[in-house]
Amino acid sequence: MIAAQDLHTEFQFPQETESQLSSDTDLEDPDGKNAKTGKGLAARRGKKALGDKAKGGGAGRVPGLGRVNGHHQENGMENMTLFEVVKVGKSATQSVVDDWIEAYKHDRDVALLDLNQLLHSVFWLQRRCERRNVQKHAELRNHPENDRGDSGDYPLTMSGPQWKKFRISFSDFIAVLVRQCQYSIIYDEYMMDMVISLLTGLSDSQVRAFRHTSTLAAMKLMTALVNVALNLSINMDNTQRQYEAERNKVVAKRANDRLELLLQKRKELQENQDEIENMMNAIFKGVFVHRYRDAIAEIRAICIEEIGVWMKLYSDAFLNDSYLKYVGWTMHDKQGEVRLKCLTALQGLFYSRELGARLELFTSRFKDRIVSMTLDKEYDVAVQAIKLLTLVLQSSDEVLTAEDCESVYHLVYSAHRPIAVSAGEFLFKKLFSHQGPEDEGLPRRGRQSLNGSLIKTTVFFFLESELHEHGAYLVDSLWECASELLKDWETMISLLLDEPIPGEEALNDRQETALVEIMLCAIRQACECHPPVGRGTGKRVLTAKEKKTQLDDRTRITEMFAVALPLLLAKYCVDIDKVTNLLQIPKYFDLDIYTTGRLEKHLDALLRQIWEVQDKHTDTEVLEACSTTYHYFCNEEFTIYNRVDIARSQLLDELVDKFNRLLEDFLQEGEEPDEDDVYQVLSTLKKISAFHNAHDLSKWDLFTSNYRLLNTGLQNGDMPEQIVIHAMQCTHYIILWHLAKVSDSSSLKGDMATLRKQMRAFCLMCQRYLNSINTAVKEQAFTILCDLLLIFSHQIMSSGREQLEPLVYAPDSSLQAELLNFILDQVFIDQDDDSNSTDGQPDDEASKIEALHKRRNLLSAYCKLIIYNVVEMNTGADIFKQYMRYYNDYGDIIKETMSKTRQIDKVQCAKTLVLSLQTLFNEMLSDLGFNIDRSSSAFCGIKELARRFSLTFGLDQMKTREAIAMLHKDGIEFAFKEPSPHGEGSPPLNLAFLDILSEFSSKLIRQDKRTVHMYLERFMTFQMALQREDCWLPLISYRNSLQVGGD
Repeated sequence: MIAAQDLHTEFQFPQETESQLSSDTDLEDPDGKNAKTGKGLAARRGKKALGDKAKGGGAGRVPGLGRVNGHHQENGMENMTLFEVVKVGKSATQSVVDDWIEAYKHDRDVALLDLNQLLHSVFWLQRRCERRNVQKHAELRNHPENDRGDSGDYPLTMSGPQWKKFRISFSDFIAVLVRQCQYSIIYDEYMMDMVISLLTGLSDSQVRAFRHTSTLAAMKLMTALVNVALNLSINMDNTQRQYEAERNKVVAKRANDRLELLLQKRKELQENQDEIENMMNAIFKGVFVHRYRDAIAEIRAICIEEIGVWMKLYSDAFLNDSYLKYVGWTMHDKQGEVRLKCLTALQGLFYSRELGARLELFTSRFKDRIVSMTLDKEYDVAVQAIKLLTLVLQSSDEVLTAEDCESVYHLVYSAHRPIAVSAGEFLFKKLFSHQGPEDEGLPRRGRQSLNGSLIKTTVFFFLESELHEHGAYLVDSLWECASELLKDWETMISLLLDEPIPGEEALNDRQETALVEIMLCAIRQACECHPPVGRGTGKRVLTAKEKKTQLDDRTRITEMFAVALPLLLAKYCVDIDKVTNLLQIPKYFDLDIYTTGRLEKHLDALLRQIWEVQDKHTDTEVLEACSTTYHYFCNEEFTIYNRVDIARSQLLDELVDKFNRLLEDFLQEGEEPDEDDVYQVLSTLKKISAFHNAHDLSKWDLFTSNYRLLNTGLQNGDMPEQIVIHAMQCTHYIILWHLAKVSDSSSLKGDMATLRKQMRAFCLMCQRYLNSINTAVKEQAFTILCDLLLIFSHQIMSSGREQLEPLVYAPDSSLQAELLNFILDQVFIDQDDDSNSTDGQPDDEASKIEALHKRRNLLSAYCKLIIYNVVEMNTGADIFKQYMRYYNDYGDIIKETMSKTRQIDKVQCAKTLVLSLQTLFNEMLSDLGFNIDRSSSAFCGIKELARRFSLTFGLDQMKTREAIAMLHKDGIEFAFKEPSPHGEGSPPLNLAFLDILSEFSSKLIRQDKRTVHMYLERFMTFQMALQREDCWLPLISYRNSLQVGGD
């Protein structure tokens, strides 16, 4: 321990054990070599004792920081302590350090006392160290009552910008102090010894504030000494070169006195270097070796951050396995903050190729750990781990194996965008950044360009990642580092349209499909300038530069694909996947360019190809893509509107005429339609439905034809299901477009009457189809009915639309019952009982998930009717009773429905909940008989459901007071409703329900408990109150629950 003889009584730091400080850490010392030496700096140097006082010392305080040589300091620094000056910031640091040095030269004891006061002020904000109470602080150092580790009331942990700035200023003060003292004072064997002794002792304190602050100060002091050592090393090398150059001169020209001076200078530098190394060694072994595994994460992070600085600054001394091992071990730290510091420290080393080459042994030993950190639970750590691997990849291609790289590749599909972008940069460096001599001289654009091979590589990678089919995610991950490549649409078009040269391997069908998808995603990314759905927090405001780039890209896309898209559609006209993606490109066009760029002939070619596509396809996705494209082009703001509108009208005229002609033949009596007739009707109906989704076809009066088709299907019962489904969908669109027209204030009254008649007739038709034997038809009828009932409910009159009151349609009790029965039959079924696997395929995981998703949509549609008061709220009882049984599948939907209904009417919601419990209780009685076993799984299940219902009422009893009271009232009435089947003297049939009802007793306030108890006594006889048999236990327990906390 370093101690000055004269100040021995002022600084006494008893030794402490380390065990309690590192008991919570997950790090161990693998070598067991990190024990404190216990020796002072003077003993290591073999020089005179450090306490020998320099001349000029005295107890009296001389002008120090307030006045220097009798003159006031400038900048308002009069009478300010060092702590207050450091709080001011950088602007005052340099001058204050110079003043302190002058004071030190005058009386070093007083100057060191000022420095000591600064340190203690930083240790503990409300304390001030004076010469007479230094001993008191030494005693306070280890006092358990003064451990304010959890309160965070010392400067380094205090919040606010002032204290964040203070930490930086404090670190700067230490750096400037050492820099200004590096030529004389730090070698006087007094100041540095005292400071190092103080920091070493306090870094071992049980008090977190002391340990934290002294560790920071010691590490910053070490960093400043490393800079001094580096300068000394450079000066020694320069001196050695000068000496060698002088000595190699011929004897006649050699200056012996200069040689002697150089030798003396080199000796002095060597002595200073040894002294600095002793200081660094004392700090490293006395502070770092113990604190890098401290129980406090912030302290461990400080140590790792600074050792990274040392290795980067002075690599000759610190960049070796003796120091790197600490970073490697700490990468296993349990705190993400510390792991993050390890990675950033290593990044600083791998940025330099020269330093990276010296890390081969470290990399080989800890590479697996770094690779595993790419999946760290802390996103920031995972991002930095990927960036570190990217730097490792740049330093050497041979370090990372194919397996290591693949573990990073799949992260380009991560939902967390920073991770995906970092993985995209890694992928780009690995696969796209290597340009060999054979690539020189290749054209800039086109099939034979370098980008052509890189785009192929992207396609191959996309196809190889079979677990992911999200091209938008891949494009977004690569956008920041490879946007120029992804915007090379000219090369992509060339790869799709141009014939390969002899010897070139052409893309196969699957690769072309992938290229079309990537091309579409790149176009979307360029035009929308935001990440895909599921990655990112929404749209951000674009800068002026980004907006200009966006407009330029959109113009390029329009000019390029206005010409190329018709050719692409012509080539891939029969390919569903390619055509569906290609038809999404026009919505990113700037349609004015068709006119300004004189591209009308290409527009005509595109419209012809769209007509060809819809004529050859019956797939819903393709038809909807055609419909959407027409809808985007039919914008009256653009001059091309008339041209497109004429083409659209011609197309729809042909479809409607064909449908009416086919329908007459199809519905002709006495003839059985063949498969070709069915196919023609179905394909035409699908096309009309797809176009009716985005376009108003009211002028063609399709309601009559579709209603006739549906009515015939009901009468005959042999209508193909797909025809019925699409006829329902088309009729649904007809109703909605008619409603949009009627909602306009200028509409005629006759239109509203017609709509009312058509809507009610169609609802009755769908209600009749609910009894169909075909499940798909019933699901379609149910979905459309729910939509129509919601649209034409009383909500239709909101927002000043009272004129639509005649259109309000409320379902009668029979329709409500049929809707509820459909839900109970089709939704609340076990997974294994669901025989409707998609497309008749076996029940694999994908089909089960899709079937569950469909059932969830059906349940959501019905729950909306409850929430918006379209059906009676008590119909929700049959839904709520399934809460526990189907919690994993529908728990979130049912819980949200309960929450919404409670917001609408708390009392009615409570009645519905108790009704659901009563329904389950009655079902249990019918299954198990009159003798109820309250330990049975069925009864326990109902009781658990009641407990869950009780939790949904929250903690505010006053808000739910009336609802809970009504719930108990209904429950009590139900319990005593049915007499005992065993005659008088036996408990009522439903008495066990009181045991279930007791789950809600805790939600009653004290006054209401008394009221409910009085209501209960109205149903009880005198003999009931005296009963103590097991069959009467529900009544006893329920009465007790009402008396707990009551008067």
